[in-house]
Amino acid sequence: QGFAIGNGLTDPAVQYGAYADFALDAGILKQSEHDRINKALPLCESAIKLCGTKGKLSCLAAYVVCNTIFTSVMAHAGDANYYDIRKKCEGSLCYDFSNLEKYLNQKSVKASLGVGDLEWVSCSPRVYTAMLMDWMRNLEVGIPALLEDGVKLLVYAGEYDLICNWLAGNSRWVHAMEWSGREEFVSSPEVPFEVDSSEAGLLSSYGPLSFLKVHDAGHMVPMDQPKASLEMLKRWMSGTLSE
Repeated sequence: QGFAIGNGLTDPAVQYGAYADFALDAGILKQSEHDRINKALPLCESAIKLCGTKGKLSCLAAYVVCNTIFTSVMAHAGDANYYDIRKKCEGSLCYDFSNLEKYLNQKSVKASLGVGDLEWVSCSPRVYTAMLMDWMRNLEVGIPALLEDGVKLLVYAGEYDLICNWLAGNSRWVHAMEWSGREEFVSSPEVPFEVDSSEAGLLSSYGPLSFLKVHDAGHMVPMDQPKASLEMLKRWMSGTLSE
């Protein structure tokens, strides 16, 4: 019936083009630094085009070329947490996931989940390597057909995430996506998403498509704003998100 993308990497050509823009707006970069970093953008966009949807070695080349943009931004961000620019990056993944690891590796939890003796890890190099070819591929291409079939899509993004930021990481590709309801979606008013009578985000929606920018949250929206996240999902699943 529907699917949701939270702070996702969906259309790299659009999203890599906004790293410097987001960092400039956030005060991480000065205008001159922004302009210098974006000089790598034409090469990055050409590499992404070569990768397309099914490229292999060209996708790895695009990964190398385009990530110079991100690493250049982070060179100016210092020890900022790229999942939440309000915080400092602590540990290999910028968060302490030790409690989560302990919990999910308990025998009783594994038995409830039916995963046998598999060990749960926060970040798997094996999975990372296996999916590396997908990183720079355009994964937006299959979405318009789903929207035309009436399959609901919710794209939500925490406003303080840098790595898959709300600006392009989500808003720009959603607004640029070609489908029959695009004009109506683009011209739809941005309305407050309220939880307990206070504004928890800003919502744009038309037909099966909804985009929600979540306030006071980074990449981990449900961790940063658990109540607002639960309300978002409940209302979206019941079809009352835009009411």
